[in-house]
Amino acid sequence: MTPRAVSGDRFSALPTPCFVVDEDRLAANLAVLNRVRERCGARILLALKAFAMFSVFPLLRASLDGVCASSPHEARLGREQFCAPGAEREVHVFAAAYSEADIAEAARFADHIIFNSPAQLERLGPKARKAAEGEGRSLVFGLRLNPEHSEVSVPLYDPCAPGSHLGVRVKALKGISPERLRALGVSGLHFHALCEQDAAPLARTLDAVEEKFGEYLPGMRWLNCGGGHHITRPGYDLDLLCGRLAQTARKYGLQIYLEPGEAVALNAGVLVSTVLDVVYADMPIAVLDTSAAAHMPDVLEMPYRPEVAQAGYPGEKAWSCRLAGKSCLAGDVMGEYSFAAPLTPGDRVIFLDMAHYSMVKTNTFNGLDLPGIAVAGLGGQSPRLVREFGYEDFKNRLS
Repeated sequence: MTPRAVSGDRFSALPTPCFVVDEDRLAANLAVLNRVRERCGARILLALKAFAMFSVFPLLRASLDGVCASSPHEARLGREQFCAPGAEREVHVFAAAYSEADIAEAARFADHIIFNSPAQLERLGPKARKAAEGEGRSLVFGLRLNPEHSEVSVPLYDPCAPGSHLGVRVKALKGISPERLRALGVSGLHFHALCEQDAAPLARTLDAVEEKFGEYLPGMRWLNCGGGHHITRPGYDLDLLCGRLAQTARKYGLQIYLEPGEAVALNAGVLVSTVLDVVYADMPIAVLDTSAAAHMPDVLEMPYRPEVAQAGYPGEKAWSCRLAGKSCLAGDVMGEYSFAAPLTPGDRVIFLDMAHYSMVKTNTFNGLDLPGIAVAGLGGQSPRLVREFGYEDFKNRLS
């Protein structure tokens, strides 16, 4: 969120911990994505795996062309909450593998189903079509490719890392002609190979796709370039993105799709927390009512040090400390920071850029309450709470 939106006073009426999403920031991101749509004709889908706050879907669907889902549950959420009656919005589904139950359920809500292997396509494609026909709907099939071209430095997030199970390698298509793919109902191809990256890595990846899979592109109707595009980040090369996508679309007669999730909600939300205690163990440690392990697990999984409003690196400001979560995990630590004055119980600590991924990955480890969810409306409106969680949410996911 913008600097005006990170003072503790603005959030004083909210319970903590609490996610706060700023619709003005979402609108600014959507404006950038709209320029991309207009310049190169790409259709842009919201990646629900990154951001699925359906209370702001009315704002998002005014600019985006649909959603991409990774499971039947996400597909249903997209169909029910994003695809307003009469709106031409699409639901695309990809999973690394489908069970028969998965494919039957996903097909009830999807427009595109993308398969991860020719074997799953052949075995489950007919079942998907039958399930869709039962709902009076038709389906489009796609196949995910693995370009075997790595641009991501962290193997955990690299779909093209050695041994990756994501996408079909060109060797696996030996003996399967373009005509055979089309006969199986495949009308488009999909790849996803980036993570928080600029347009140049996408351009190089497209070169790899053309080099390895060029014989399959003619005759296809669409190409989905997946996600990982940091389109709304300041300094992103929009000219290169739009030029390269338009070039590919013209060359093969393709409709281009993009699936950003992070770019939709980049810098659009915060996680507001409260200091519960300050203890001393080699340095001051402020214990918060939130948790890295439960409420922002990417801090530990990636790992990374989240930015905090009005804080600096250790030694940069007058008082340095470590920020820790309230769970029993010894490593439940957000990082080390400095502040203009010592933190005391009751102070608010605001973690920045927390709308994407953090909200969808929260859990109830230690029985901790999930953070509340609030939205600051367009035009700088004060945040209003839209959802709180409690004991029943913890209990109902157990047995």
